[in-house]
Amino acid sequence: MRITGHQRRFSDLTEREVLALAIASEEDDAQIYRNWADFLRKDYAATAEVFEQMGAEEDEHRRRLIEAYRARFGEVIPVIRREHVAGYYKRRPAWMMQNLTLEAIRSEAALMEHDSAEFYARAAQVSSDAGTRKLLGDLAAAERGHEARATDLTEQNLTPEAREQEDAVAHREFVLTWVQPGLAGLMDGSVSTLAPIFAAAFATQSTSTTFLVGLAASLGAGISMGFTEAASDDGVVSGRGSPLKRGISSGVMTAIGGLGHALPYLIPHFWTATIIAFIVVFVELWAIAWIQNRWMQTPFWRAALQVVVGGGLVFATGVLIGSG
Repeated sequence: MRITGHQRRFSDLTEREVLALAIASEEDDAQIYRNWADFLRKDYAATAEVFEQMGAEEDEHRRRLIEAYRARFGEVIPVIRREHVAGYYKRRPAWMMQNLTLEAIRSEAALMEHDSAEFYARAAQVSSDAGTRKLLGDLAAAERGHEARATDLTEQNLTPEAREQEDAVAHREFVLTWVQPGLAGLMDGSVSTLAPIFAAAFATQSTSTTFLVGLAASLGAGISMGFTEAASDDGVVSGRGSPLKRGISSGVMTAIGGLGHALPYLIPHFWTATIIAFIVVFVELWAIAWIQNRWMQTPFWRAALQVVVGGGLVFATGVLIGSG
């Protein structure tokens, strides 16, 4: 039974259409590998070379498929692509690749080869021509062997020194794009909201009012920090990565930092909520000092001085103003 609309079932395709689909798919995959190579070449030259060679292998598959098609059906190849076949495996659009990590791209390549192998195995089963059936079976075996081939290419091009350099670049990008803005947001949210929250708490002795003040301060600070981070630097010159990612990291962590000591005021008993909020603040400030030491290589004593002492002063300011 055929599917109405713009798609057809794979089982409804003729052998001519299956070969045409395989040709188009190999062309797309080769282009995807070359796009990855181009995208990675600046910072990950060795991995880029791996994908360049994998693209060349996809070109060879396409050449063999075209020869088989010409031998059976002539020169005119019908236009049929992945999106025309219901249930056929999909590929991520090129712009989404820029949001993947290096390891995620390598994993995506392995998944692509697995999908292609499954397609050729299915196509070989429905082919009635011995030559075409053999070609499709060979290609299925080749795609299944590509994971090993990718490993071979990686060993040839990605030496331990090159991998170490690429891992260092990836770590630096992760820190600059996610950790640094997130840490700045967490520090801002945790410290800057201490004064208004505890001033409101000791001035009103009302847990509901204190919670609303903390909620407003935390969300407002999160939105402000997120927009500021995203708008302050497009990342092109500084190399700090996507402004959208940095804005999300900074904004979310700012809100979390403030909400940490606002949420205890959902408890109706004032002193119970306040004591829990004190404990949360203590844990937050030391956690920030640890994160600075772990990810930013800041000496722990300096991080503790900056965060714990500074946060303590802001906290004391809020308590004194609220108690006065």
